[in-house]
Amino acid sequence: MKHLAAYLLLGLAGNSSPSAEDIKGVLSAVGIESDDDRLNQLLSELEGKDINELIAEGSTKLASVPSGGAGAPAAGGAAAAAGGAAEEAPKEEAKEEEKEESDEDMGFGLFD
Repeated sequence: MKHLAAYLLLGLAGNSSPSAEDIKGVLSAVGIESDDDRLNQLLSELEGKDINELIAEGSTKLASVPSGGAGAPAAGGAAAAAGGAAEEAPKEEAKEEEKEESDEDMGFGLFD
């Protein structure tokens, strides 16, 4: 993924066909070592292809993938059907979480 991100950054900068050395330069600039095998595999797969066309094709494929948002309305409906009891439960959970995160429970503070 890091190699692809560097490839895309170079493409945005105007380099339409980045080389392995270009990608290694971007990654080394931020302190990341590149994996030569993965880099060579990425470049061989992208060789001769237009990155803008690949992005457009991928976007159409992603549009057909379910995003999992269908469950949220059902959960909201269940909470509404339960009435006021469902509204009190999150408040109690929030108080319990605050107690768990307190430094007083451990006997020392973060900056002691």
